[in-house]
Amino acid sequence: MGLINMITNYLNAVVGRNQEFEELIAAKDITRVKELFSTREALVAEAMREYDPMQHEVMRRPDKIIKNAKGERRGVVKRWRLPINYPQYINEIAVVFIYGRPIKWTNQSEGTDNAYRAFQDLVKRTRFDSKIRQCKRLAGAETQSAMLFRVFRNNENQPDCQIRVLAASKGDEIYARWDMYENLVSFAWGYHVKDSSTETSYHFDIFTPDVIYRCKRTITGWEVETEDNPIGKIPVILFQQDKEWKGVEPLIEREEYIGSKTADINDYFADPQFVVNADIIKNLPEKGDENKTLIVKGQDDATKAAHYLTWDSAPESKQKEIEWLQKHILTKTFTPNIDFESMKGLSNVSGKALKQMMLLADIKASRHKETHDELLDRTGNLMISIIGNVMNIALKGECDKLVIGHEYQEPFGEDIKEAIENIAKATDAGMLSTEGAIELNPLVKDKTQEMNRITKEATEAAQRQRDIFGATQTRDDVFGGAE
Repeated sequence: MGLINMITNYLNAVVGRNQEFEELIAAKDITRVKELFSTREALVAEAMREYDPMQHEVMRRPDKIIKNAKGERRGVVKRWRLPINYPQYINEIAVVFIYGRPIKWTNQSEGTDNAYRAFQDLVKRTRFDSKIRQCKRLAGAETQSAMLFRVFRNNENQPDCQIRVLAASKGDEIYARWDMYENLVSFAWGYHVKDSSTETSYHFDIFTPDVIYRCKRTITGWEVETEDNPIGKIPVILFQQDKEWKGVEPLIEREEYIGSKTADINDYFADPQFVVNADIIKNLPEKGDENKTLIVKGQDDATKAAHYLTWDSAPESKQKEIEWLQKHILTKTFTPNIDFESMKGLSNVSGKALKQMMLLADIKASRHKETHDELLDRTGNLMISIIGNVMNIALKGECDKLVIGHEYQEPFGEDIKEAIENIAKATDAGMLSTEGAIELNPLVKDKTQEMNRITKEATEAAQRQRDIFGATQTRDDVFGGAE
């Protein structure tokens, strides 16, 4: 059947038959199915090359070959190749300013506390906070990454879930199909599996909201296994963006070239060179001779006949160019210059002031949030579907009503003192309820639990007051009766 399918698919391709997506999969023509997906292979390869310092253009500088007067090769002088790791620095700053601290999830619906607790447990169980940082880092470095949610039964035969991060640097191929409104219609993941010590097979998994196709390439064609998708959604969050250092590649290359060439010049001029008259060479005293005497012919001053040639300093224009390059590389990528000199003395600076100092990175993070808000909304909905349809079907009713919100947290923390003071003032002025104050309080981890504690404490305090005043009233009645 595999050979027949191959021949049939070949004939369909020759005559140019326009087969639909499902029809091609049914025909096991996965090679043509792959052509229906879009991929960022070229962009990813370019970004990965630039992200690795050892693959920068400056590393291709050839060594200098030294020849004698006859044109014969006399030796080789090493030329310095000094790549500067700007892409990784720029990318790490971008990651810290959007996901440096975990996403704060909120329950925006009522009567869904059990489902929300299950959601929080799933976030923790799948190590979501670390996975999303990995995805953002890889997307910034390679322009693309993905979070694949896998549901399965664990060793205790209980439904479970885990997240795998996909990226080209990890050996994954990422494919996507979009409709005209930029909605993800289907997703595909290509990867290799080592079947034995000598054999490796290629797999191509296709995910749709209803069906998952497990495809494996063999000698006779493709094997395709079909399974239902119990989640009811494509179990993937796809991250796509421009490389974080886009637009400053020539500036980085120029600074690397200047730095490498300056290192070569330093090797040549940094050590003083001895300039000597030809007459002196014949009369140089031996090393270790006592009472050394230098006989000079035709010179009034020995310092004129022999002296050291030194290089005072690098040209000022070169230094200014390097400073100009460094400034524009960072500013044009919205990256603050974080080093020891700029950071020392900031221990007592408030979070608000620190945010103003890091304004460039904050602007860039805000720009990323335009797309990451959608990704987080989709993540919340996907995890709710996993809980209601797979992990805990008994909670499906609550999951259908559960509405999850998210908030980004400041990378260096918030000014808690100022926030609490503002909350207290708003509460005292009657502009904020107690429940609202609890929800906004940065010190509160669980709003529902804290509200229950406050209610319990208020009830106990009221009871103590009633007990005290009740005892006082009884005593007054006793004394009154005695009179």
